[in-house]
Order: sequence, then structure tokens, then C-alpha cells
Amino acid sequence: MVLLLLIGFVAGVVTAISPCVLPVLPILLAGGAAGGRRRPYAIIAGLVLSFTVFTLTAAWIIDRLGLPDDFLRNAALVLLFVVAATLLVPRLGELLERPLLPLTRRRPAGSGGGFVLGLSLGLVFVPCAGPIFSYVAVRAGSEHLNSKAVLLIVAYSLGAAVPMLLVALGGRGISSRLRGPLVRPALGVVMALAGLAIVFNLDTKAQTALGGYTNTIQGWFERTDYVKRHLNGGGPKLVSAATSAQLADYGRAPDFSHIADWLNTPGDRPLSLASLRGKVVLIDFWTYSCINCLRTLPHLEAWDRAYRKDGLVIVGVHTPEFAFEHSLSNVREATRRLGVRYPVALDNGYATWDAYSNQYWPAEYLLDRRGHLRHYHFGEGEYGRTEQLIRQLLAPGRARLPTSTATADRTPMAVMTPESYLGYERLDRYAGSGITRNRFATYRFPTKLPLDELAYGGSWLVGGERIMAGRDARLRLHFHARDVYLVLGGSGTVHVLVDGRTAGKARVTGDRLYTLVSGKKLREGLLELRFSPGVGAYAFTFG
Repeated sequence: MVLLLLIGFVAGVVTAISPCVLPVLPILLAGGAAGGRRRPYAIIAGLVLSFTVFTLTAAWIIDRLGLPDDFLRNAALVLLFVVAATLLVPRLGELLERPLLPLTRRRPAGSGGGFVLGLSLGLVFVPCAGPIFSYVAVRAGSEHLNSKAVLLIVAYSLGAAVPMLLVALGGRGISSRLRGPLVRPALGVVMALAGLAIVFNLDTKAQTALGGYTNTIQGWFERTDYVKRHLNGGGPKLVSAATSAQLADYGRAPDFSHIADWLNTPGDRPLSLASLRGKVVLIDFWTYSCINCLRTLPHLEAWDRAYRKDGLVIVGVHTPEFAFEHSLSNVREATRRLGVRYPVALDNGYATWDAYSNQYWPAEYLLDRRGHLRHYHFGEGEYGRTEQLIRQLLAPGRARLPTSTATADRTPMAVMTPESYLGYERLDRYAGSGITRNRFATYRFPTKLPLDELAYGGSWLVGGERIMAGRDARLRLHFHARDVYLVLGGSGTVHVLVDGRTAGKARVTGDRLYTLVSGKKLREGLLELRFSPGVGAYAFTFG
């Protein structure tokens, strides 16, 4: 854990010298130059505090208050302009620092305004999202934080603070060599102009022009096997060494924990493993917009029909990947539409997911009649093996059971385009113009799109987990697959073109997975989607 925190600290240092920090450098320089010797430290203290707190809580605050996604950032820009005004109007700066005077016996030295400036920068500054920052952001957004995430973001913030403090101190050093009544107002103008550049997205063009010159350094630290193993986990904590020759016993399985709602139980009442003692239980972690989970469902439903009367209970633990999957009504409608008749538990807080140290959709955990975990499998496939073990646990004495089910295994085995998320938190293999976060902006397609990469065209609002279509919104993807699926939301139409030819359209009537391309054999093609305004898109998957 200590090494992981050290890596987090170094990742913060690298972030602070990346193109993402360009918009705040003039503000740090001007802010450090305007005020007393303690002002640079106050700026950095405010920045670290606000960046840490709001990274961990912003999603919760916005959701509870029903605020727009960019509310906190816009509020921070207002604060930034207020601080710039204090440099132009010294009397305003004195009024701003007055509430902080009781905290010290010393005369104010500009630290109060510096702290407020730092608070605003903590929300304006959005780092280039590497694995460590993405891990914390996704955890905070899904409301299942742990101590690792909190400690990591603190280490990350402190690392980012080091180069920024040097910039602010550099500004202080410059100011000590400059004298005159116009220096302070000039610094205020510099800060205001930098703020305007952020408002009008001029900073994005500079970032795009310079490119990600720190990506390689970031990869050395954040994309190592050590980091992947400690952030993503390596399997359930219950698992011990097992041999293929004998069905292992991993001990008592964790119970269902902090389930928000239950479906398909008598009166939708909760289940517990104690109430299921004497039954063979198959726990399936799934989510209704996951194509891998949907391809697993026919097997689960077949086993439920075949073995329920013999003592098998399947429990689908629905752990949401996207915000709309938290909704009870959405999950209820999806289970009805998909024909799921076995019990479904809504694990919206990831408590049961974490109890099993699970990391995958889908994942199956097979429990014997005593409630002990005997087998687990991650992802699709191995249905024959799983059914064999179900039959073994149901009838160890080879009592008579129904004939084995014969559901076809449709697990894709060929190499295909990998799952591709569209929100900036997990955006990868993107080849378009520079990203503007949480606000509408106009995008342009590149002249050439490499295999497995995607790009936006037209007007899009790029959020953390989805993109929202504006005017003339288009999306291109160079794919290699037989089938192409996309999680969509809202209401409207998506016209589908493959290699420039019309291939159909999807009528979007709610938040779920839609099939865009369906073929008989593996193929390579250029997919272009044309969206009506208001339609949201989350992630591509393939078959």
C-alpha cells in the first residue's frame, strides 16, 4: 500500500507538468506574485483541499441537489474572477481577507485571497486521467468509496501540488524584483485573461497542439502490473489454491449486503444465505446493459427452469455500471423484458460486489447447501463445466436429475475491437479533436481513423460516463467484429452507416443496450452514427 501511495504521489507530480495544467499556470504565476510571502502556500493549500474534497464528493453533491454537471466548475470560475478583481481593486481584497483574520494574530499578508484562489483552482484544474485518478473518480461516482481511494487522491493531490508550488513561488520571486503601482493590476489582468481562456475553451486548443508529452512517463508509473493488480484486484479474497481434480471448498461465502431492493422474491422481500441454507446457490453478478451478461442469461434461465425444483436457487446481483442502472424501475423493466424469473438483488452501493472482491461482469459464484463457496468463474463461457458442478452439488450421490440443458455457447472467440467507453473518465483509443469536458463543444473527424479507434463529429457534451448529442452530432468507429452494440439513453434516433452505406437506424426509447450492426461473419468496417439531439451514448461492445 505504501508503494501504491508513492506511485500516486509521483503520478500527481507528472500530471502537474502535463498539458492539462497549462490553463492554470498563468493564474498560479500571477496569484503567487500578488501578495505576501505566505500567499503561494495558501494558494496550494486551497487547491489541494478543494481538489481532494470535490473529487471525492462532487458526484454526490450534484446528484443530491439536482445541479447541472458543470455547476461546481462554473462557480469556481466566478471565484477566480473575484480574486482577479481583488488585484485590480485592493479594497475588495481587504474585505475578502477580513473573515480569515481571527485565525491568526499576524497582520494579513495576502494569504486569505490566496486560499480562495486555490479553492477555485481545485475545481478548474482537471488532471489528465490516468489509471489512479480514474480509479478514484469511478469509485466516487458510484458511491462506494474505500480508504484506498481516499488515501490515493490525497497522495495524488500532494504530488500535483509540488510543481504548482514552485510555479507560485516563482511568481513571488518575480514580484519581489518588480515595483510600481501597475504591477498588481497587471497581474489581475493576466489572471482574468487566463480565466476567459478557460471559459471560451481556448486552453483546449493549446493542449491539443502540444499533445500528451507526459503520457509515456505516466505509463511508466501508472500502467504497471503492480498498479493494475492493486487497483483492479486479482480475484475474490475467499479464493485459495485449488486443484482441477477436486471441487474446492473456499469456506463460508459472504452474505448479501446493503441491497437496495429485491425483485422476483415473495413480496419482493429480502433473501439471505441463511434463509437459503439447504439449497445450492448460484450468484451471478450482472448488469442489464452488459452484452457479456446478456449472452450469459440464456444459460442461467435454462438452469433455473431445469433445476429449480431440485434445489437450485439463482440470485442475480445487479451491480450497476452506469448511473441509469441504479433505477429500480429501469431494472424491473429490464428483468421483465429479458424474461428473468429468478431473484434479483439491486447492489447499488457495491457492498455485495466488494464483499466478494468482484471485478467482473458477469461473474458466477457457486455455493453448496451449507453456504460454502465451491466454484467461481469470471466472464462468459465454461457453461458446460458450471452446469456439471451444479449437478454434482445438487446430487452428490448421483440421484436422478433432469437431462443436461443444451443451450448453445455463443461466447465470441475471435479477436475483436475491445469494449470502448465514450465518457472522458474511461475514454481510450480516441483519435479526434481535443476534448472539452462537461459542456457542449464542436468536434471534427480526423482524415484517417486507425483500427479500433473512434472520434466525435459535430456538437457533443462529453461527460464522465457518457456523451450527449447536440446539433449535427456524429460518431465514427473503425471496428473489427461481427456485431456492434452501443448503450444508448434518452429519446430519439440514431442512423447507422457502415463504409458510407446506410445500414439501418435505432429508435432510442430508453437507457439500454442497442444492436447497431449484426452480421454472420467477422468483418472490418467504418461505422458512422448520426444522432438526433438529446440522445446519450455510453459504451460500445462487440460480438
